[in-house]
Amino acid sequence: MNFGQVLTAMVTPFNRDGKLDYNQLEVLIDYLLKNGTDGLVVGGTTGESPTLSVDEKLELFRYVVKIVNKRVPVIAGTGSNNTKESIFLTKQSESLGVDGFLLVVPYYNKPNQEGMFQHFSQIAKETKLPVMLYNIPGRSIVNMDVNTVVRLSKIDNIVSIKEAGTDLDQISEIIEKTNDDFTVYSGNDSLTLPMLSIGATGVVSVASHIIGNEMKQMIKSFSNGDIETAANMHRKLLPIMNGLFTSPSPAPVKAGLQMKNIDAGGVRLPLLPLDELERNKLKTLIENIGL
Repeated sequence: MNFGQVLTAMVTPFNRDGKLDYNQLEVLIDYLLKNGTDGLVVGGTTGESPTLSVDEKLELFRYVVKIVNKRVPVIAGTGSNNTKESIFLTKQSESLGVDGFLLVVPYYNKPNQEGMFQHFSQIAKETKLPVMLYNIPGRSIVNMDVNTVVRLSKIDNIVSIKEAGTDLDQISEIIEKTNDDFTVYSGNDSLTLPMLSIGATGVVSVASHIIGNEMKQMIKSFSNGDIETAANMHRKLLPIMNGLFTSPSPAPVKAGLQMKNIDAGGVRLPLLPLDELERNKLKTLIENIGL
């Protein structure tokens, strides 16, 4: 499965009542597909998955599949810290026409490595679609180690990992020890170029909501061997990449979208929208890179 190079971890639009906004969902998707996005990751952390009910997730997946209409891959975030619930959501989502699944390392209950292996392998065997693992120790507390990733990569439909850790040694080892058709994506916008340099395929990006074309051009420059241009772009874009995480995500990126006349609504509690000072700082960052 070729997911592409710039996958957007899409926000979930809400209306003024805090419910899913299907009209703005279509506006957002069309905007992203015209601005550098090769694929959509739906219902993940940036999509506020912790506050979406199972029914909301399924409706979200259904509408996204319909709107996208096979233009790009749709990867559904069906992972959780509950193996049985993840299996149920994965099986239900497969019937809706998604193209693959993002399965996060179980959070809060802190499984050991064998527990992670059993968790992911049990879910993967319940679907025929490709699976992207998601390692994010900053949120899950536990880190999925190299040996566990390599073991899981030998399961036919576990084809990729979104690596949101910061240990480039570990990521290098994963790339070295897995087959060439197992893809590794950066889960941190600011590490996109460093990870490309050690063999990653691309990025699952939040910043692509705001700088999608620029992210795509940076990756293209690197792939074409123009390292100097890619490095210059990385340095130029770094402030906005980091600025989108100065407050709990996805509040900054939703505010940034509003500045680009894309209204994705607010965030659900316990998250809060940006205050005036935070908005002004973000606006300055966007203006400083000429957007």
